[in-house]
Amino acid sequence: MTRAVTIYVFRAPVDMRKSFGTLAAALATLHGASPKALRGAVFFVGRDRRRAKVLFFDGTGVCLLASA
Repeated sequence: MTRAVTIYVFRAPVDMRKSFGTLAAALATLHGASPKALRGAVFFVGRDRRRAKVLFFDGTGVCLLASA
């Protein structure tokens, strides 16, 4: 098993008030994939590009990260 991580960037700015569940649902709706299926990190950024949220799936669980 490799430790390489694939990083995806959700290109459209998103509302940072959205929950991680809502962001995962948006990912599934627009790209037909969930964070679990991607097996990597998905970055979401706000409209002002000053905040970010990340969904990271390592094969065992999802890690949720947010900048303030």
